[in-house]
Amino acid sequence: MALDEAIAVSVRKGDSPPTLRLYSWDKPSLSLGRFQKASDINIEYCRANRIQIVKRPTGGRAILHGDELTYSFSVRTDNEPFSKGLLDSYKKISAVFNLALNKLGIQAESKKHREKGRVLAGSPLCFQSSSFGEILIDNKKIIGSAQKRWADGLLQQGSIPYIIDEPATVKVFRMKPSQDIKESMTGLKDIIPDLSDKEFRGIIKRSFEEIFDIKFIPALPSQNEEALARELEAEKYQVFE
Repeated sequence: MALDEAIAVSVRKGDSPPTLRLYSWDKPSLSLGRFQKASDINIEYCRANRIQIVKRPTGGRAILHGDELTYSFSVRTDNEPFSKGLLDSYKKISAVFNLALNKLGIQAESKKHREKGRVLAGSPLCFQSSSFGEILIDNKKIIGSAQKRWADGLLQQGSIPYIIDEPATVKVFRMKPSQDIKESMTGLKDIIPDLSDKEFRGIIKRSFEEIFDIKFIPALPSQNEEALARELEAEKYQVFE
């Protein structure tokens, strides 16, 4: 979380170009949305099962990270193509992931309207409902995304689950065992069991390049980004104990 924000700060300053980061998790972890209360989830269960909890810099609701691909995308918003606001940015980034899924032979769709009120407040779990620009397959959420915006830039983070850990999800979010999680969400390996993580990362990269007519340059975080990430981690991204 700290590194995602540090990269976004560097991009906003003009020290780094627009940056796509793709990563995974070495153990189950839970991220809360920036404005979400920790009481929304079962902290005792997380502690007992060594599931670390951290708040994201972006909004939205909680995600139990595990066997998945996570992305972050940082870009300035003072010129095209991301200068037209939140919904337009969501729409353009969603087009990338629709194309990526299409390259895998999957027909997906983007949510065309915003949810609000009780629909969004009904569950602390991100994948229990979908809002504008999020990606659905057969009306089941496959990618959960959230955005942090500044006057001069944005950071969008997203989770693409490969496998849904249903037992842990039920416990973490205090859901009733009778609730069918798979009615509202699905994992990519439920659709493509032999999915290659390496291949999928390459497809996402190429889809960004095609949609925005750009060319990504592989790179590690800069020394300044790593230093700022360490500062941010100490200041605001320590995990819940």
